[in-house]
Amino acid sequence: MSAASPLPAYQRVKRYVLDRIQRGAWQEGDAIPGEEALAREFGVSRMTVNRALRELSDEQIVERVQGSGTYVAQQKYQATLVEIRNIAEEIAARGHRHHSALHTLERCKADEVLARAFGVRTGRRLFHSVVVHFENDRPIQVEDRYVHPDVAPEYLAQDFTSQTPNAYLMRVAPLQGVSFVIEAVPPSSHVAKLLAMSSGEPCLVLRRQTRSMGRVASVAAMWHPASRYQFTGSF
Repeated sequence: MSAASPLPAYQRVKRYVLDRIQRGAWQEGDAIPGEEALAREFGVSRMTVNRALRELSDEQIVERVQGSGTYVAQQKYQATLVEIRNIAEEIAARGHRHHSALHTLERCKADEVLARAFGVRTGRRLFHSVVVHFENDRPIQVEDRYVHPDVAPEYLAQDFTSQTPNAYLMRVAPLQGVSFVIEAVPPSSHVAKLLAMSSGEPCLVLRRQTRSMGRVASVAAMWHPASRYQFTGSF
């Protein structure tokens, strides 16, 4: 493997296809170039291209139709007890006003905990944001989120006072799966201050990991004052 091409050939093809989909060059339902065209472009065998497309198909990023071609797959959302909802829409559905304040938007390096969560090496670059969401001018959620740069390369260029991180990620990174846990814990002094909480009040915390493009896309902790928020769900 040469220094100029550190990735296996099939991974380079796979990354190229993912990048074109991420950046919107290929939309849902669009046909992508065939195996022969991609093989010529990358100077590899059709078998190599076939492996890349087969893995993308297994990950539900593309759909292969025999005798027709390969297409960008439709987004498929997995239902969970806690619906993946945009908090701005959740607040609007209650007939209330939403606005947000951005406190952090930065590059950072994965510590051991984040490296395990994302399945990457320690020190790997990640994006990090902290946003406070308000309902009728009362702080209702502190959203502390880490994002894999390969899934949302333009994350740091977004205005998260005019759109939520969740809304942006749902648009650019088709959701493949989600895992979560909810717990009641005392907030740090910093979170308590951001949420204007009284001393001794617990938080309801939703810790959620989402997957997209065949990898962990984001790891987030959403902190809510227990006196002002409840989770609901139905089957």
